[in-house]
Amino acid sequence: MNLPWLESLPLLVDGLLITVQVAVLSSVVALALAAAAGLARTSRYAAIRGLAGTYVEIFRACSLLVLLFWVYFALPFLGIELSKVTAAVLAIGLNIGAYGAEIVRSSLKAIPEGQHEAGIALNLSPNERMLRIILPQAVARMLPPFGNLLIELLKSTSLVYFITLSDLTYEAMVIRNNYYTWTPHIFGSLLIIYFLLSSCIFITFRLLERKLTAWR
Repeated sequence: MNLPWLESLPLLVDGLLITVQVAVLSSVVALALAAAAGLARTSRYAAIRGLAGTYVEIFRACSLLVLLFWVYFALPFLGIELSKVTAAVLAIGLNIGAYGAEIVRSSLKAIPEGQHEAGIALNLSPNERMLRIILPQAVARMLPPFGNLLIELLKSTSLVYFITLSDLTYEAMVIRNNYYTWTPHIFGSLLIIYFLLSSCIFITFRLLERKLTAWR
């Protein structure tokens, strides 16, 4: 029995919506953690730097798949039970946020010391120097690597298949398992969809980069 191609599209669309939902929510978590941890790693206080550094080293070194299993399957034994979407968002956000924190830290550190001295000469407070001088320049440096990181995040969402969350990959595998002869068509479609989603992220960040450069 062959599955007409048009009949498989609703399944892929349902999976696509879950993939986009997980990717968007994970991006919000990852960017928030990256900003907080990256700024904390440049703090004057050793305790704050140490806490942020511990987060980065632990979650950057941890396998995302193992972390996903741990959050979804192990936390319930500790009395913390999360939905599949919440577990996926938390695991991906924690992992990608650790990488993003290093982007934030390195971008802040890359600003020439003369810019800090100029802010001091203008009698600006440390917060004013950060918001008005350092951060705008650092954001311009962050955009290209953050664009690449969010593309990696998007591709990482395919791992939620292993906790049986019905994302794009899961739905494609369901179709493939039931209609084996459609394997080239299904996985070909999967490649194209992920490529188009990645292209949307790439184009968005290129536009942001151009607008920020023009504003500066």
